[in-house]
Amino acid sequence: MGNLKGKTLFITGASRGIGLAIGKRAAQDGANIVIAAKTAEPHPKLEGTIYTAAKEVEDAGGQALPLVVDVRSEESVDDAMKAAAEKFGGIDIVVNNASAINLTPVQKIDMKRFDLMHQINTRGTLLCSKLAIPYLKEAENPHIMMLSPPLDMQEKWFKNHTPYSIAKYGMSLVVLGLAGELRSKKIAVNALWPRTTIATAAVQNLLGGDMMVQASRTPDILADAAHLIFTKPAADTTGNFFIDDTLLAENGMTDFDKYRVNPKVNLQPDFFVPDDSVAPVSLAAIEA
Repeated sequence: MGNLKGKTLFITGASRGIGLAIGKRAAQDGANIVIAAKTAEPHPKLEGTIYTAAKEVEDAGGQALPLVVDVRSEESVDDAMKAAAEKFGGIDIVVNNASAINLTPVQKIDMKRFDLMHQINTRGTLLCSKLAIPYLKEAENPHIMMLSPPLDMQEKWFKNHTPYSIAKYGMSLVVLGLAGELRSKKIAVNALWPRTTIATAAVQNLLGGDMMVQASRTPDILADAAHLIFTKPAADTTGNFFIDDTLLAENGMTDFDKYRVNPKVNLQPDFFVPDDSVAPVSLAAIEA
């Protein structure tokens, strides 16, 4: 396998950032990309809409179907998947990328914020995966992938932002259980997580501004890693919690400098990367 030509990817949160990068990488092969996201009108602080994303996908060589989708709504997701299957003849791959983040500790969290994170991250992932299964059963090499972390249950990953950690680890619990549930159906279910922070709007606006962006890798590293996963046989590639650079290195990648936003800055490790996960290359700044 090695090519996604003609495959249909249903990607949540694909109007920008990681989701869009995954879609554009698949589009280079001639894939069909369903851009399932909420942003139909331009946002004052966030670049991109489902329509600008569709144009980028088409410019990259794929076909695009932009759909306004709220992953909290069963009707919205169901309608979108029906539309995708009607237009492209089925669904081969589902990418659960949509996610909400709020790093407030328990004592200060507004429960509406927690509910939003739970509904989008954990519940939305479970819902999209559930509704996709009938389509994936008909696909030749079906994959479900979550942008969620390894299940490394340490206090340090929870103590400062327990509500977010619960919602994000919930996505990974869906991977753990659903991989087992679907193993006999030969539908792959995997997680992918970045070793470093990724230059996205969330990092820019919520986590540390331009300084954090400069210490990040680009979304292209996750796009390349996702492409690698989707081109592997589903029956043999399931129940994994992949770290982006480790996966790429194990499959022959040697040049990771191309993913740096600023090679003169030390890369910032992301949340949730297990202590025993060794980076294949140094995260230190490259000497000018």
